[in-house]
Amino acid sequence: MYANAKLEARMEELSFSQAELAKLINLAIERLTGSPGSVTDADVRRWLRYETKWPQDRIRLCIEEVLDASSEALGFIPRRKKSGAPSEDGPVLRREFHSAAGGAILSLTVPQTTPRGRLGVADAQRFHQDYVTILRRDREVGGTRQVENLAIELALRVQSALASGTVSSRVRDMLHGLAADAMTSAAFAALDSRSPSRARSHLGQAMTFAGLSRSPEKTYRVWDHLMLTSSMGENHSEAAAGAEVMKRSTASRRDPLYASLGHMRNANALARLHHRQDALRAHGLAEKNFNRTSDEPRSDWISFYSRAEFDALSSYMWAAMGDHYRAEYCLHRTLAALPDDLVRDKALFTAHLALTHARQGELELACSTGAKAYAMLPSGSKRTSNVLAKTREVVAASGSKVAEVVEWIEGSHQWI
Repeated sequence: MYANAKLEARMEELSFSQAELAKLINLAIERLTGSPGSVTDADVRRWLRYETKWPQDRIRLCIEEVLDASSEALGFIPRRKKSGAPSEDGPVLRREFHSAAGGAILSLTVPQTTPRGRLGVADAQRFHQDYVTILRRDREVGGTRQVENLAIELALRVQSALASGTVSSRVRDMLHGLAADAMTSAAFAALDSRSPSRARSHLGQAMTFAGLSRSPEKTYRVWDHLMLTSSMGENHSEAAAGAEVMKRSTASRRDPLYASLGHMRNANALARLHHRQDALRAHGLAEKNFNRTSDEPRSDWISFYSRAEFDALSSYMWAAMGDHYRAEYCLHRTLAALPDDLVRDKALFTAHLALTHARQGELELACSTGAKAYAMLPSGSKRTSNVLAKTREVVAASGSKVAEVVEWIEGSHQWI
């Protein structure tokens, strides 16, 4: 164990190697200053060994941003300040960072290794293939920091290419759309790892890129993820307002699939606000629009919204209204329809199924289903582990003395 046990523990929690942490800090420094950072894994080891107890202000601020924790919480020890000496740290520097994170990424200094020349559709297609790979990885393993970092890097590469080459307006729109997709995927990975503050930061950048792309679908997707961020923060009024924007958007007017998802998100937000009749009405509109959809080509990301996903989102609404029998029925339909390669989704929905069992008093079944969810749990999906933790709370609160239940409560304490 290193001397700085807090920093070491946070790195282990996020599955960061020393080299990966250094790389992401350098990206954060680049967003802040416009120039690449020079942090190495050797620097990280110096922090862990307390050879450096209080890194430079800008580096330390980027460490906080990457690890989503304060310097003190990460085990760093402030230097003693001379009386009356001004501090470089504090609100001004933090405002500088957040301002940079939201906007300065659009004017990065491009590394000399960035290829120069005229960018064409083939270049956009190569970037798109990288994006599809990231999207596939996310659906397989969940929101790991590796997926999040790869998405951020892709957006940076796209922006660097745009800054260093000439481009037609059509290709520029395509590339800005890709940058929007990449940052939105980074945000979803952050949400899956239960880091809504990081997700919001990514979505601020994604919204800028979506606007530059002039694509209603890209803007719609950012609003969808903003709504999810609000919901994760238990701000259901804001989530409902975001869903209103989605269902009234240009994308929803053009395509009933987008309209259906907007109404479904609205139904879930309204159910959590205890507006039962409004939620049921929104759910009915979601189903009506879903049944009107065709098999026309669409953006890669919206392919998640299949009949299986429709049933899963319906189950969340029924659970929020206390109808756990209907929630269970919808989840069984979802799990029967999901392809085997969607490991993250299978684990998540199996965990929700365990929770519905627990809430119906079927404790032994909840335990066995929860164990099944844990067995397939991807390392990055803290959403799934959070649902399992809720299941454990319900089961433990029952006070059951059944041997299988007691054993599961004790055993699950080690992995939830």
